Amino acid sequence: MELKTVKIDIPEGCNIILGQTHFIKTVEDLYEIIATTIPHARFGIAFTEASGPCLIRSEGNEAGLVNICVRNLREMNAGHVFCILLKDAFPINVLTRIKNCPEVCCIFCATANPLEVVVASTPQGSGVLGVIDGFSPKGVEGPEDRADRKKFLRNIGYKL
Repeated sequence: MELKTVKIDIPEGCNIILGQTHFIKTVEDLYEIIATTIPHARFGIAFTEASGPCLIRSEGNEAGLVNICVRNLREMNAGHVFCILLKDAFPINVLTRIKNCPEVCCIFCATANPLEVVVASTPQGSGVLGVIDGFSPKGVEGPEDRADRKKFLRNIGYKL
């Protein structure tokens, strides 16, 4: 078995949702979930088949984001993985609906942080073992940090 890490491209101002799924209709179902939950969002989706023609399937309403999703999945080269890039929206707005999508098996991450994916490869194929999302902790939140966190959440409209 060979292990490697793949650096994921997340454009400025975007968030990514990376997960595992199992069926060809995933891209259409994820498209419908995003379009009906956050209609103003710009997004791209790609999904890697793990049987049959083993194609990377894609949808979205912004071609550039779709292309980056496809490129990210090509770099990973792992089956049954989906990549969503969101612009003008946050994963929190759609994550529960994506988790409840019947063919979604799990979510590896939802982030805007620098991201690396740990991929294992065997003679059969490749699979995602996990992700490295952002950086390691540098300390523990203090009173000023707590105040900054609360202010940030209010500035982006997630708390009153």
